[in-house]
Amino acid sequence: MAGPLEGFRVVELGVWVAAPAAGGLLADWGADVVKIEPPSGDPARTFGRMLGLDPDLGVAANPPFEMDNRSKRSVVLDLGTAEGRATAIELLSTADVFLTNVRPAALRRLELDFETVAARNPRLVYGLITGYGLTGPEADRAAYDVAAFWARAGLADLLTRPGDTPPFQRGGMGDHSAGMTLAAAVCAALLARNRTGAGQLVSTSLYRQGAYTVSFDLNTVLMSGEQIAIGQRETMANPCMNNYTTGDGKRFWIVGLQGDRHWPALCRAVDREDWLTDARFATARDRYRNARELIAELDAIFAGHPMEHWVPLFDKEPDFFWSPINSLDDVIADEQFHAAGGIVEVPDGISTVPMVASPVDFSATPWQPRMVAPALGAHNDEILDELRGQDR
Repeated sequence: MAGPLEGFRVVELGVWVAAPAAGGLLADWGADVVKIEPPSGDPARTFGRMLGLDPDLGVAANPPFEMDNRSKRSVVLDLGTAEGRATAIELLSTADVFLTNVRPAALRRLELDFETVAARNPRLVYGLITGYGLTGPEADRAAYDVAAFWARAGLADLLTRPGDTPPFQRGGMGDHSAGMTLAAAVCAALLARNRTGAGQLVSTSLYRQGAYTVSFDLNTVLMSGEQIAIGQRETMANPCMNNYTTGDGKRFWIVGLQGDRHWPALCRAVDREDWLTDARFATARDRYRNARELIAELDAIFAGHPMEHWVPLFDKEPDFFWSPINSLDDVIADEQFHAAGGIVEVPDGISTVPMVASPVDFSATPWQPRMVAPALGAHNDEILDELRGQDR
């Protein structure tokens, strides 16, 4: 099998990242994903140019687009024409799933809104990503994830150090989260269709996705009225949950969430078991009261040796939880990342191209990518011939 969704037909009318990310997951998992594009193409085809990548690099000229569009088929339809809309409607009549992040008002103008499409294909699962939801005064407001997910939902504020300016989001963070959510919702709706025989509308929004991402904080405010303080590493209430720097400038994070359990392991790792009976640090409350002093002492200790000195000391302690703070080059060089299936080889003619794998594996129905992202309209004749064959 090509994956658990082999045999399912997905039609995607997606732009940029959010809906194409959902389609990319379903394509990875074996679905036949037909990507409808305008004559000018999905604007995400310009990502490589925005990044300054050489257009002569072939597949490598646009890595972000490749990530979300491998294993799909592309058909160009001008939805501004009656003929283009008719072909799209015909495609949807053969589909199990429709994915889109086009704004609802535009979908209504194109007669591709849920009510119209479901009347023609009541078994269709219609997956929609919006910026701010389907109801309310701003339901049709345009959004990118930097706006609705990162800025408006509170992430940027929570990650801004006091007195500093907000950090910038990395590309597609909210879009990929929302795309994964929509892919999961679509699969749930397909299960429901097995019971009821009927499709349905499933939707998520970048705003809701952002709020869910920070729901640890948001739900605390909602239910208690209290906001969790934004920590600063020099004064972290639990110094065992903090980042430090070794003598060769490499950074790492200690994850000692349970003070009574993880504090002794830290003391042994830094050869300061005397701290276990030191009145300044003996209990979690003591460490909280004297956090600045303790963190300063740990900073000096860790700066005394390079990372290679600390790794075996950390790893011999089963209750010492930690992680290096990796650069992207570190991730790519990490043996464990590869062992965990983080890279997949995508067929490209007679060779393959390494890409980041989607983050789910299936033991009984393993998936494999089928091809790199299609050229614009690469499957027009193939897809239109299939529709003509169904008409006969």
